[in-house]
Amino acid sequence: MTDILVNRPRLTLFDLDHTLLPLDSDYEWGEFTIRIGWNDPVEFARRNDEFYAHYQAGTLDVHDYVRFAIDAVRQRGPEAAAQAHDQFMREVIRPAIRPEALQLVQAHQGAGDTVLIVTATNEFVTRPIAQALGVQELLAMQLARDANGWYTGEIDGTPTMREGKVQRMEQWLAARRLSWQDVESTFYSDSMNDVPLLEKVDHPVATNPDARLRALAQERGWRILDLFTPHP
Repeated sequence: MTDILVNRPRLTLFDLDHTLLPLDSDYEWGEFTIRIGWNDPVEFARRNDEFYAHYQAGTLDVHDYVRFAIDAVRQRGPEAAAQAHDQFMREVIRPAIRPEALQLVQAHQGAGDTVLIVTATNEFVTRPIAQALGVQELLAMQLARDANGWYTGEIDGTPTMREGKVQRMEQWLAARRLSWQDVESTFYSDSMNDVPLLEKVDHPVATNPDARLRALAQERGWRILDLFTPHP
C-alpha cells in the first residue's frame, strides 16, 4: 500500500479566502467598488454584508449573489473592469499576501505536487490573485458570457461551492482521465462550506479554521494548520 501511495501523483488543493489570504477577496472587491464610486455605499454595503452572513452560515443563494457581485463589472465593461482590478490588486490584495502562504504553496510545488486553487469566488476576482500566488490551475465560479464575450451576470456550469467543489474537481480529474483513486490528494480550507471536499480527499487540513470547523477537525482527527492568526 505504501508503494502505491508513493507512486500516485500528488494533488494539492487550496481554498482561497481566509485560507491562502487573510481576507475574503469577494467581500473586499465589493467594498472596493464602493470606494471607487461604482456602487452606492449604503445599499451595496447592506446587501454585501447580508450575502456574506449567508455565506458564513451556509445558506447563500449563489446565483443571486453572483448577479449582485458582478453587476458593476458587467455594466462598466472590460477596459474599466481591468483597470479597476489592477488597482484592487495593488491596494488590497498584494499587501495582504503573507509570506507563509507563498511558502506553503511553493513547498508543495517544489515537492512536485500539482497545485490548484478551488474557490467559490468568481473568476474575474480570483484569476489575477491565483497568478500572484504562483498558482496556474484555478477552479473558480465560472461566469457566463454573451455573444461579445462579456459577462452576463449568470454562472456558467457547476458553482464551485459546497458539493459543487467536489463536482468541479471530478470534472477536472475526468478531463485528465483520472479519478480520486489515481491521485494522493490534500485540501486546505478554513470553511465549513468545504466539508464535502475535505471529506473527499486523502489529507484534509483545516486551515485557519473557524470554531465550527476546528471542532469538527478535532473530532475527525484532521490536521489543523493555523497559517495566520486564529479566528476569535
